[in-house]
Order: sequence, then C-alpha cells, then structure tokens
Amino acid sequence: MTADLILTNATVYTVDGARPWASSLAIKDGRVLSLEDIERGPNTEVVDLDGAFVMPGLVDVHNHHALAGRAALFELTFGLDAGLDDILAAVRSRAAALGPDEWVVGGAWASTLVSTLSQTSARHALDEAAGGRPVMLSDDSRHNRWVSSRALELAGVTASTPDPAGGEIVRDPSTGEPVGVLLEAAGVAVERALSETRTLTAEQHVAASRHGIGTLHSYGVTAFQDAGVSADILGALKSLDDAGELHAWVVSSLLINDPIFGFDPIGAPLLEVAGQYRSEHHRPDFVKIFLDGVPPTRTAAFLEPYLPDAAHGACHHGATTMPGDELTGWLRTAAEAGLSAKVHCTGDASVRATLDAVEKIRGEGFADARFQVAHGQFVHPDDLPRFASLGVAADISPFLWVPGVIPAAIAEVLPGERAGRMQPNRSLLDEGALVAGGSDWPVSESPNAWEGIHGLVTRQDPTGTFPGALWPEQAITLAEAVEVFTLAAARAMGLGDVTGSLVPGKSADFVVLDRDPFKTDPSALVKTKVTQTWFAGHRVYLHD
Repeated sequence: MTADLILTNATVYTVDGARPWASSLAIKDGRVLSLEDIERGPNTEVVDLDGAFVMPGLVDVHNHHALAGRAALFELTFGLDAGLDDILAAVRSRAAALGPDEWVVGGAWASTLVSTLSQTSARHALDEAAGGRPVMLSDDSRHNRWVSSRALELAGVTASTPDPAGGEIVRDPSTGEPVGVLLEAAGVAVERALSETRTLTAEQHVAASRHGIGTLHSYGVTAFQDAGVSADILGALKSLDDAGELHAWVVSSLLINDPIFGFDPIGAPLLEVAGQYRSEHHRPDFVKIFLDGVPPTRTAAFLEPYLPDAAHGACHHGATTMPGDELTGWLRTAAEAGLSAKVHCTGDASVRATLDAVEKIRGEGFADARFQVAHGQFVHPDDLPRFASLGVAADISPFLWVPGVIPAAIAEVLPGERAGRMQPNRSLLDEGALVAGGSDWPVSESPNAWEGIHGLVTRQDPTGTFPGALWPEQAITLAEAVEVFTLAAARAMGLGDVTGSLVPGKSADFVVLDRDPFKTDPSALVKTKVTQTWFAGHRVYLHD
C-alpha cells in the first residue's frame, strides 16, 4: 500500500513505549500508515524535514475554546498585570465607542485585586470610567465578577437581595449595599441581565469557536475537551463539522449545574438534546459538575479551615455545591446514559467527596464510565492512591504548579505550609494515576502547553516573573510531561484509541517543533515553538 504523504529525515517522538523513536512517518487517508519510509506511488507527497522534531499533536483535557474565542473577538481584554487604574483606563477607552447603555464585558482581573475592588469607591470609579454604562468584568478564574452600578440595577441586585446558594454578594459593611464584587453564583443574575440585551448570533458563536480552534492550532493542539458548553457552543461545533471545518477532535462537557456562566438549558434538559450535536469529530461524551469554587475567594471546599478573616471567622472550610448523595446520583445518571463525568474540585474536601461518590458508582458495576477530577490542586495524601484504584483521571489545569498570581492569591487565604503543597503531580504518577494536562484557557492566558510542560519539569515560573519554585519535589520528567499533554490526556477524554500517539492506525495528528525538547535545557523549554500543526494528515497551521 502506498502512502499519500511521507515525512522523511525527521526526529519522530511517538509517545509509544513499544517504539518511541522513528525517522519517517507515512500517512494514508488521514491516518498513520507506517513509521518507515515505505513504497511510494506516483501521487505520494514526500517532505524532507531536515532533521526537525515531530511529535503527536498536543491534547488539552480542559479548556473553554469558545469562551476564549468570544473574548478575543467581541470583548474587552486586559492582562493579569493590570492594576485598578489600568483596568479603569481600558474600560474608559472601550466605553467611548459604545452607545449610551451598551455593555462593557471582559476580563480578566487578578485574584489578588479582590480586596481592592471590594470597595464602594472602586465601583463608583468604574461607573465614572464607563459613563454610567453596565460593566461586567471577570476575574482570572472566571468564577467571580466585578460589575458597575448600572449592571447591578439591570440584574435587580440590591442591598435586600439575599446571597444565592453557592454565591456571595460582597457588601459594604456599614451600609449593606453591594460593592460590585460578585462571587460565584452571585454573578449569574448579571450574566442573565446581559443575555437579555446582548445575545450573540449563531454565526458569531461559530466565529468564536473557529477563532478558538485556530488559536489552539497555533500552539499545536489537535484534540481538546471543552469543560463546560452551552447549546449555542454545541451548535457551533456541529455547524463547523458539517461544513468540513472542524479540524480537531473535540469532547464536550454538558453542564449539570452552572454557578458561573448563566447558560440555559443545563442538567437533564441539556442531556436530552446533546446527542443531536454529535458528529464525526465532536463527541458530547461528558457531563460537568461544579462541586466547589476557588480558593482565593474562600469558596473551595477544604478538610481544614482557611486562615481567619473578619467575614468568615476562624473555622471556615468552604462548602461543596451539593451533598454527596446528590453528586452520586448525577454520576449514576450520567453512567446510565453512557456518559462520563468531569467534576470541578479545587479543595481537598471536594476531591474526597468525588472519590467517595465514584467508589459507590464503581461498586454498582459501572466499570466503563470515565471520571475526571478537574483541577485537584489540593489532594489529601490518603486520597492519592484512590485515583488509580478507582480509575479517576487527574485533570491538572490550569498551569498552577509554579509561582504566579493565583498561587500568590491562594497563599493569602491558606496557611503557608498548605498553600505551598499544591499540585502533587509526582505523587499522583507514582501512585499510578492517569494524569492529564489541560490549560483551562482562558484562565491561563494562552493554551501554550510548553508553558505547562516547562513548569511540570522545573516547578518554576516560565516567564521568570515570580522567583523560586513551588513544591519542587513534585517535578516530573520531560517524557512524563509530554505524555501528560498527549496520550494521557487523550485517554482521559476517551480518545486514546484515536489520537495522542503516533502509531499505525491512529489519526495522523502531529506537530513539527523548532527544536528537540529532549536536547533543550529545562530552563528553556518554554521557548519551544510549533512551526507546523497537522490534523488527520492535513496541515492546519504553518508558522510564518
């Protein structure tokens, strides 16, 4: 059998233990045919790579591609280094081009700004910058919002509005008035007010997904799991695939509860219709459950308490969004429907609750359902071996295994020893867990897996902005880190037989790099660039 395409004179790293290295790659009908320079036919294209490094396409087990695309195309964006004055200047510039009551929507402000923004004076400054317009700005976790007075008015949020379940309206301690910071589910009312006056068209949703996937291609990503989709996002993916434009393997996660996005429908009604969006390259195979919030705002659920503060006292642990029986029930419902589950857990108590629920489901005979603990920054040592024994994948995302803004914010609310013991990746691998890499982009400012790989190997900030190392004993090897962002991630999302390694029969998804990372100093891994990205035997990205 002759190949359609043969890459020769290459350094091919396959991420296949049986044959990790090759010098050629032959492709037929979008699949890997051979790792040899086989017989050529009259129409075989031959590409001499002059020794360039080739590896499987990167796999991102956790991102929000459409939300990232929407932000890039339609929203105000600013970096985590922006202070209050910078944010106000950006809002003022954006508002100047808008109509009298048009929304300013965007982000992301750093978690370390919570106390700065939790002042009535800050909200008044935001009102002035926006010219009285409604404003909604998300934080770096995308779980919390800073909004203007007009946005509060449109959402009907006042001093007498009770805190919603799973959320908090931060208030002025002297007047009880909302200061403009809305934690977790408290922001949903503003999201819904926004949707009443600012709705994207179906074409804009397609454009957002297309833009997001194009960005992923530029970083070498050929397969990913969107960690929380709406019906609009599902429709956009279906439209792209039907038009022959979905050049990635996509697994989507159907929201069971929604404390942050304000999507509708969610839960059972979304599960009922999800099947109609399935296509060749898109698999709506997971449900998504938010079991807690995030540590910087003390909404993650922990076994031991946070540091004391005036608002929560000395015994605040955070709480899960639902009791264990309800969580178990949803996991059972998903398994009965042939679906798997991704569960958002950032505190060790929510991780334990998820493992307990999975243990019950496994005991009921559901052996095939896949389960992922998403994030899992904090895991009690007693729970580390349970990941492997219960078949639960550790979705490690975003890249919080190095010093940075979010770890600094976490260190403000947890005792130092606990805050410093985050992302036990070495221990999880040593216990036999399936560890899968994700970016959580746009929580991470880019989906560049080499930032994550650099950090996994060195536990140091790839940008050099933040000194030191975060729990360096948890560093892993480069080979392990590459597998985390390729084959392991593919297996965690149910695509291990399709992609993630270069073996005959799998999809011909691969990247060409500007260097051999195995011959690169670990301190320079972040400089690795993707020069070409190929999906199913077709080039989808070429670096200029």
